[in-house]
Amino acid sequence: MKLNVYLAGEIHTDWREAVKSACEGLEIEWSGPVTDHGASDDCGVEIFGAEEDKFWHDRKGASLNAIRIRTGIERCDVLVVCFGEKYKQWNAAFDAGYAAALGKPIIVLQPPEHDHALKEIDAAANAVARTPEQVARALRYVTTAAL
Repeated sequence: MKLNVYLAGEIHTDWREAVKSACEGLEIEWSGPVTDHGASDDCGVEIFGAEEDKFWHDRKGASLNAIRIRTGIERCDVLVVCFGEKYKQWNAAFDAGYAAALGKPIIVLQPPEHDHALKEIDAAANAVARTPEQVARALRYVTTAAL
């Protein structure tokens, strides 16, 4: 089975590469947000012009990034969303909620210390993983029906 998998969530670790590497050989098309933090933050003002007010600076970038994010989530077969340990990832929670509203299958990747804070997201998910390797094993099972 071929899948389009959207990798949402934190951008400060190599979890995406770990999942992709462990899924080598599977028929998976990968997509996700822009993970270059500077490009993601500044794309709006780079394209549409500078803003004096930081709110509008961020708003321009967020609005432009939303085109990529919404399109990717709408086109995906499965959303994998990672909540890292260091930063509050409100955007990751939003992505998971959007995918849930669209009826997309969701795999959450999170450390155990986030269990309570993410209980509603976990309840909407189809699976909760602790490691990128578990995510990859889940995707391998879904695509090949093999353990």
